[in-house]
Amino acid sequence: MYVDAAIIGAGIVGTSCAFFLTRAGLKVALIERGGIAGGTSGSGEGNILVSDKVPGPELELARAGRALWQTLAQELSADFEFEPKGGIVVAENDSQYRALQAHNLAMREVGIETRILSTAELYELEPLLARDVAGAAYFPQDAQVQPMLAVAALVKHAQQDGAILFDHTRVLAIERNKQGAICGLRTEQGSLTTPMIINAAGPWSAQVAALAGLDVPIQPRKGHIVVTEPLPLLVRHKVYEATYFDTVNSGEADLQIASVVEGTKSGTILLGSSRQLVGFDPTVEARVIRAIIQKAVRYFPVLASAHALRAYVGFRPFSPDHLPLIGEVTQAPGFYLNTGHEGAGIGLGPISGKLLSQLILGQTPDLDLTPFQPMRFKDGTVTHSL
Repeated sequence: MYVDAAIIGAGIVGTSCAFFLTRAGLKVALIERGGIAGGTSGSGEGNILVSDKVPGPELELARAGRALWQTLAQELSADFEFEPKGGIVVAENDSQYRALQAHNLAMREVGIETRILSTAELYELEPLLARDVAGAAYFPQDAQVQPMLAVAALVKHAQQDGAILFDHTRVLAIERNKQGAICGLRTEQGSLTTPMIINAAGPWSAQVAALAGLDVPIQPRKGHIVVTEPLPLLVRHKVYEATYFDTVNSGEADLQIASVVEGTKSGTILLGSSRQLVGFDPTVEARVIRAIIQKAVRYFPVLASAHALRAYVGFRPFSPDHLPLIGEVTQAPGFYLNTGHEGAGIGLGPISGKLLSQLILGQTPDLDLTPFQPMRFKDGTVTHSL
């Protein structure tokens, strides 16, 4: 079978690529070794954040991504629980508060809607928040979706436009011609002829790239989430502590925890977050769960009597400079990357898919992709190793 493009990975990034390429008339195969959204996309909180970025390329990507999510919520005939509920960043002490004020100012200077909250404003927005925090900032653009529903909606529309879904299908080999260009791949269900492969396999991107003889600097970054029983409306926004900025932007391998608390439309409350570079270790660690719950109760004492429904882990695709890789690997013409979004993949997935699709179609992308081009890494990090 011939397809114009084969996309490996049916999470938010891969399905977004399929959505935009099929809309443009390309014949696309979407290949997923498990079920759709069965990896990183189905293991996260569904965050669409601008608040945790800093002025620069990722913030511009996040800003465009937030606007695109708003458009998709209006255009797609599906309810994926898009909630533009805003985010509140809480400082525990004076030092954190000074850093939060500086971050708030920097974000306002580049046009992000945000403000430092007075004490009265803070407790009007979150009446059950602990009374001993040093201060907080509000980011009304922060939003949330139910990621599995969002991925399902994108897949449905892509299939309506002709995409072929191969779920529960492993890619066994990627084929290149004598010039090194992509010419096809082999799967458990047979072979595909194609001049183009998009590697959207998230934390498994390095393994997929290796099938083409390429090294890609993506590692899995483990995270835990605790889900409470359905509760009355106790937490109205996404609330996270200011040290979350540090954990997101850190490259440390050791365990880091910063409190994140947010409700869902179903009434459950999601508690996070942790980060570790420990490979694909799927163990749910009791010490991490205890620490996450303790931090959540510190900020929302009312949660002390709540029951945990479940806890699970997921893996974020971590890149060395904390920016995604979006574009073609020049040593292997036709091999594209759209990966490395770390914990921001839900927010950045659709816009990344749109921008890469524009690049593939010969259009000028809506944003400059230079900061995200895969060949920016030196010393052989992205190399043809055949």
